[in-house]
Amino acid sequence: MNEQKAEIYFNDEPVGILSKQNNKYFFKYYQAYITDNTKPAISLSLPKQNEQFVSDYLFSFFFGLLAEGDNKELQCRILRIDEKDHFTRLLKTAGEDTIGGITVREL
Repeated sequence: MNEQKAEIYFNDEPVGILSKQNNKYFFKYYQAYITDNTKPAISLSLPKQNEQFVSDYLFSFFFGLLAEGDNKELQCRILRIDEKDHFTRLLKTAGEDTIGGITVREL
């Protein structure tokens, strides 16, 4: 059972856990984030809820944080990541300087 995990942050505040296990993707908000009415959902496609989100593919919101084209090729070559391994690319490249307030920190 191979599992990869990341903590998701919005403006440097922990929001929840994103994980990949057995080729399935999971995202779950932290309870404290859900109950704080001043905190927005991180995406329209990932509204605040108690239930875990499950997908056969990396959630489009997180996929949108990944580089494309020449930048993708360069990152994959330098970091020695398979271009089709979107989750590992996210873990290795979305820890800082992302567009918007979302960052991803590998656990």
